[in-house]
Amino acid sequence: MSIAGNIFKKSESNEKKIERALKNILGFKPKYLTYYIIALTHSSKNEETDHNNERLEFLGDAILGSIVGEYLFKKYPHKDEGFLTEMRSKIVSRNSLNDIARKMGIDKLMAFNKNDKILQRSQIFGNALEALIGAIYLDVGYNKTRKLLIKRLISNFIDIHELEHTEYNFKNKLYTWSQKNNKDIQFETVDVTTELGRKVFRIALFIDGEELLSATGYNKKAASQRAAELASEQLGLNLEESNGETN
Repeated sequence: MSIAGNIFKKSESNEKKIERALKNILGFKPKYLTYYIIALTHSSKNEETDHNNERLEFLGDAILGSIVGEYLFKKYPHKDEGFLTEMRSKIVSRNSLNDIARKMGIDKLMAFNKNDKILQRSQIFGNALEALIGAIYLDVGYNKTRKLLIKRLISNFIDIHELEHTEYNFKNKLYTWSQKNNKDIQFETVDVTTELGRKVFRIALFIDGEELLSATGYNKKAASQRAAELASEQLGLNLEESNGETN
């Protein structure tokens, strides 16, 4: 059962139901409930920018990345930038956040077009979790948000030690998808720059000759894996663990 659980009372208003559920999930009563209601509203329910969660998702993504980055930096004082970046990617991946959001019961609180079956199989719940993080930040500030995420999200839903030994090979997953769907996948280096004395590679991903997206990394392998990860999220592919590596 999700954290939200069966805590609603039939006599309560919708706002009161959301407030009670959020207190159960977050461990505190929101001061400015409007932030949270917007965070739980998908654009399929309200297309107005100020009344759906897209802006809060943008903010929450930045806050989450910062908090997870700091957490990993302190937890692994002797690990290099590549390890820390990979661990952060595993924690904040859309698939991971979507799974956590469902376990927390965020899917049951969201306002979205429930007749759209594709939406229900998409990453909107993970996106809403990021939007909620943005709402929490606006409501209680950075320090309380950091403490809450470490206690309620990282400690409860993420097995850090298991993640250390889990390799997600997004390129293999993408190639499997391309074979099943008769698609041609190509990774190409489109730019090489220098950042603080280190080379930064930009790798573009092409599907059937059309550029889908690009990503950067301090080596070609890291950049192409990141591009494959972003493509997997965009294409709605399920996260699968993969043994071995694709270069």
